[in-house]
Amino acid sequence: MNLKTVLTKETICLNLKGTTKEEVINELLDILVAAKKIDDREAAYNAIIEREMKMSTGMKHGIAIPHGKTPTINDLVACIGISDSPVEFDTLDNEPCRIFIMTLSPVEKTGPHLQFLAEISLLFKSAEKRQEILNAKSSDQVLKILAE
Repeated sequence: MNLKTVLTKETICLNLKGTTKEEVINELLDILVAAKKIDDREAAYNAIIEREMKMSTGMKHGIAIPHGKTPTINDLVACIGISDSPVEFDTLDNEPCRIFIMTLSPVEKTGPHLQFLAEISLLFKSAEKRQEILNAKSSDQVLKILAE
């Protein structure tokens, strides 16, 4: 799984406006719809919320990875949103989040989904990498940082 093949300039937003978990999830879904990555927004929303109700996807270090599986898509899709203000997301370390990575994958394909989550987790273990993402001024810059 290569992040560069999944993420594009159109699937990166540097200025999320949402101030709640629900608002951020909706904003990330809007990014995927606008980029024509998903057709059935309602099914995607339901998949994300269903997963979120089982256990929060708020990780540590200001990162949340809302994700889900839906039969309405054929291949893994993802987007990244950066918030100017920290958002409470029920994280493992009880810290608010500013970096959000949403991914949706087909129900029957587990491999790419797990691979993507593992790659994202490894990438964001670095405090330096997280700070570079937060400081990025363009989608191109985010893509470059992720490729390093």
